[in-house]
Amino acid sequence: MMKLMMFIIFLMPLSFMNNWMILVSSLFLFFFIFLNLIFFNTFFSSLSYFLMVDVLSGSLIFLTIWISLLMIIASYNIRCGKSNTYFIIVVLFLMLFLLLSFSTTNMFLFYLFFESSLIPTLLLIFGWGYQPERLSSGFYLLFYTLFGSLPLLLSIFYIYNSCGTLFYNLILLDYNFYLYIGLILGFLIKMPMIFFHFWLPKAHVEAPISGSMILAGILLKLGGYGLMRVFSFISGCFLLNNLFIISLSLFGMVVVGFVCMFQVDMKSLIAYSSVSHMSLVICGIFTLNIYGMLGSLVLMVGHGLCSSGLFCLANIVYERSSSRSFYFNKGLISLMPSLSMFWFLFCANNMASPPSLNLLGEIMIINSLMSWSTFTFFFLFFSSFMSCCYSIYLYSNTQHGSLFGGFNSYFTVNIREFMLLFFHWFPLNFLILKIDIFSLWL
Repeated sequence: MMKLMMFIIFLMPLSFMNNWMILVSSLFLFFFIFLNLIFFNTFFSSLSYFLMVDVLSGSLIFLTIWISLLMIIASYNIRCGKSNTYFIIVVLFLMLFLLLSFSTTNMFLFYLFFESSLIPTLLLIFGWGYQPERLSSGFYLLFYTLFGSLPLLLSIFYIYNSCGTLFYNLILLDYNFYLYIGLILGFLIKMPMIFFHFWLPKAHVEAPISGSMILAGILLKLGGYGLMRVFSFISGCFLLNNLFIISLSLFGMVVVGFVCMFQVDMKSLIAYSSVSHMSLVICGIFTLNIYGMLGSLVLMVGHGLCSSGLFCLANIVYERSSSRSFYFNKGLISLMPSLSMFWFLFCANNMASPPSLNLLGEIMIINSLMSWSTFTFFFLFFSSFMSCCYSIYLYSNTQHGSLFGGFNSYFTVNIREFMLLFFHWFPLNFLILKIDIFSLWL
């Protein structure tokens, strides 16, 4: 893991060379070297007093590196401005904080890096966002996160005072309801859970494409990762309390599905669909059985790739039409027929069609929830149906209909954008062939 950290630090001087291809090529090389350094047939690898990589953290570390290099490819238009060096440094620092968050063994250090990742994210939104409303959306993100972070920090101090350690596998103490809420609230807001989700659509709509990709691809997964780590030492104490969180998330999945059908902004619809999928991940984690945990991990990886790809598609359209509205962006199959296939593939993956990771994750979580209570069937039925509805709504509204009169020429899509979309789609649909790696966890 220290090799991994040093590599990122030594990448930073490359950002001053103003050559993005060297940087992206270095990140690709870094990804594949690290992929071959980790052996998933052992439970822990690279274990030290500070850093560890197991299957859970390793999967999310790979996802972080992959999404980060795709962020640089997607933000190629920033290269034309004067702020490109600052942008690369912000992305590299964000990647460093995320990798440290996923690999640390100490709960306080996890909290420290968990909060540190908020600063580069805010810089991305404030510095390279689109509308003046990006300031208010950044403040929403900041204060919602801080609202849940203070109880988490106090709970960590209490655990250290009681146990004398913050190593995940050595924590052993008596819990109460307030400690339970303090430990999970910050992560539920980060996921986000329904009724704590209002910051997410605002942040997504106002963020640049790189901000939307890292928010959907990685930062939402920090909440799920934190919940899985916390439940590794409080799993047997609050099974009855988990009932309320699961019930609320099931209700939220259905409600957010209907909310998606009323959206007129492409990025807003994709952001609300993320809330629905993350509610399913919350349900899987809180059932506390093997199917639920594995399904949540698989769905987090699948959703990170699928949602990031959908945001890239929305941005490709926005760069050409200067609008994200469904009213303006109709009949795009006539203007960009080559892009229509990717719209179809990602919308199909968003509704969990085979052979995507989303399908496998949802099947596992649905099995987990049905074994937990058969009454969840009604909510799962409606949420799966609504997921199909808003994915078809997104595809049909953008690809069919009357063309906007202001479009007087065909839009071309360059090879960089095709490669960006392909690098999202390929692992999303072919990782299912190597799913035994995920099953080595637990």
